Amino acid sequence: MFTTLKTLIAGANARAEEQVKDAFAIELIDQKIRDSDAQLRAAKATLASLIQRQRSEKRILDALQGRIDTMVRRAEDALAAEREDLARQAADAVATMENEAQLRQGTVDRLEAKVIRLRGSVEVAHRRLIDLKQGAVTARAIRREQQVQGSLRTTIGNTSAADEAEELIARVVGRDDPFEQSQILQGIEADLNHESLDARMEEQGFGPVTKVTADQVLDRLKRK
Repeated sequence: MFTTLKTLIAGANARAEEQVKDAFAIELIDQKIRDSDAQLRAAKATLASLIQRQRSEKRILDALQGRIDTMVRRAEDALAAEREDLARQAADAVATMENEAQLRQGTVDRLEAKVIRLRGSVEVAHRRLIDLKQGAVTARAIRREQQVQGSLRTTIGNTSAADEAEELIARVVGRDDPFEQSQILQGIEADLNHESLDARMEEQGFGPVTKVTADQVLDRLKRK
């Protein structure tokens, strides 16, 4: 039971994480690009530092090699002058400087290898960052299109202004005629007060005549 519950919770957390990623995809892309840009700047700074150190070591090595060449010529001159004592001292100095030169040459070689590797990584990261920025532009365009389509679907799917207008028109057109309704009410009131019964019986000739009729008017005119 506990294992099943743990699995369900893990699944819910994964779905929630995916939903957050979908909702904030553009923001996450921009942040990742900023992180990549910062890493690239740091890599460039490291590359510049390595190149500077390599150049410094190379200058020291070149200067040391110059001193070695000079000391070798001095030793040769001392031997030519039969000053073996001075020539031996010069030889000792040359040996020490050559050992130092070997160490410095190894340092220069290692720095050069690091520079080559890091320069390649920087170039790859630079091209990748360009691709990421272009991809972000495409993602923003797609997201805007999705938002427009979603808004359009919402407008079409839900009660829109046109739907409301049609409903109002139907209500107005289908509403009862107030004048006709007034006439019906008057008839009802007449029936309740027996006024309509009086009128019908008067028309049939029962009881006194309360209204002037067209026949009465014609008889009057004929007698004149």
